Parts: sequence; structure tokens; C-alpha cells
Amino acid sequence: MNTDVSGAAAAAPIARNSSWEMIIYIAVIFAVIYFLMILPNRRRMKEYQKMLEGLKVGSKILCAGGIYGVVKKISDKNLEVEIAKGVVIEIPKNAVANVE
Repeated sequence: MNTDVSGAAAAAPIARNSSWEMIIYIAVIFAVIYFLMILPNRRRMKEYQKMLEGLKVGSKILCAGGIYGVVKKISDKNLEVEIAKGVVIEIPKNAVANVE
């Protein structure tokens, strides 16, 4: 019976720097997530805020619910939108989907 331990030790891989490899792997994953998900979302939000800041009385808008209208009055958080002749509704600013 052969009880040579050196053969068994040579067959098993020795984990050197595995903690550093794991840290680098996690950092790469976070970097990929940041560049593919977070940055584009920030850019979209900046464009959306610019769009909302550019609203003025008379702007034609599309609401998130699919209603088209013309802005009649602007307050801090809400808009009054005329959706038909003589029909004015009040909506929050963040319900604006698009400005035409």
C-alpha cells in the first residue's frame, strides 16, 4: 500500500490570492453594473428634468396616462392642462411623459 502524501498534495490546487481575485471580480461586476445601468439612468433623469424645467404655458404635452393637452397654468408641483375646449385637469408635473 502506497501512503505517499506528496502525490495527493500535488493534485489539489493551492488557492493563492483567492481573496484578491474575489475582490477584483466583485469590483469588475459593480463597474459593469454602474456603466450599463446607473449612468444611462442618470442621463435620462437629467434630460427628463430639463424637459420639465422647459415647460411653459401653451406647451403641448403627453401625460403618462396617454392624455394629450395644453399647459394652462404651472405651479410648483402641479400643472393645469386643458385636454378639450373648456376641460381643464390638474396633474402632477412628474406625470408628464413628453413635451411636443
